[in-house]
Amino acid sequence: MSDKKIHLGMAPIGWTNDDLPELGGEITFEQCISEMALAGYEGSEVGNKYPKDTKVLNKALSLRGLTICNAWFSSFLTTKPYAEVEADFIKHRDFLHASGARVIGASEQGHSVQGRQDLSIFDAKPSFTDDEWKKLCDGLNRLGERAAEKGMKLTFHHHMGTGVQTAKEIDRLMEGTQPELLGLLYDTGHLVFSGEDHIAVLRKWIKRVRHVHLTDVRPEIVEKAKKEKWSFLKAVKNGAFTVPGDGCVNFTPVFDELKKAGYEGWWVVEAEQDPAKANPLEYAMMARKYIREKAGI
Repeated sequence: MSDKKIHLGMAPIGWTNDDLPELGGEITFEQCISEMALAGYEGSEVGNKYPKDTKVLNKALSLRGLTICNAWFSSFLTTKPYAEVEADFIKHRDFLHASGARVIGASEQGHSVQGRQDLSIFDAKPSFTDDEWKKLCDGLNRLGERAAEKGMKLTFHHHMGTGVQTAKEIDRLMEGTQPELLGLLYDTGHLVFSGEDHIAVLRKWIKRVRHVHLTDVRPEIVEKAKKEKWSFLKAVKNGAFTVPGDGCVNFTPVFDELKKAGYEGWWVVEAEQDPAKANPLEYAMMARKYIREKAGI
């Protein structure tokens, strides 16, 4: 595993939260990317404060030696007409392409409860019907074709509170889509939060993994979220997620499996936390040190 194969990025969600704008509301875009660069990262995903004008965005990033590597896309293939989703996707694709990214991370938000603060993340999680699974898989294959038109890779982000959260649901999605059109955005933290064997999922679908989120979890918070029937966002606010090296996930086997498979692409540190409780620069530096020590990168 060489530095040329693996690129390290950071998600801005530790500075300002997209679902909970009050978390880090006072932190500017410039502070966020300056601290990413200071902590030793070379890439960033896109946050809600990032400029929509790609010339402005790219200039700000290049001054700090950063580039955009991916951005979340909310698909509604199970609940909206395909043509509507595709039109939104093409706009998103073209913005990302102009920003230098070559990966698109989609997550199906049809029936999602991840943004509902009144519903239990486990009890209220949606399950798709056979018809919805067909719409999702067929739609993702078609979006993958649209991504390929720009030389980009479409990946799918399994996520808490959505219809693709568990290992079985990931299996069904991967089996129902074409490998050349859809890859997996593998996220350690969301698998562990869900109670899945994250290493088993990685081994099974390693050939489909085209983007990686390195997310750690605090098990005592996750257990409390289950027991007290918290929403996803309440769990976030209370510190369910953290950076690699600060929670319960042993990332050494993750790094080893990716190395063995010859993975090339981005590893993105993602820690969806309250910046008032977890200083973003401090935690970014903590994760960078951990990855350097454990993966040699």
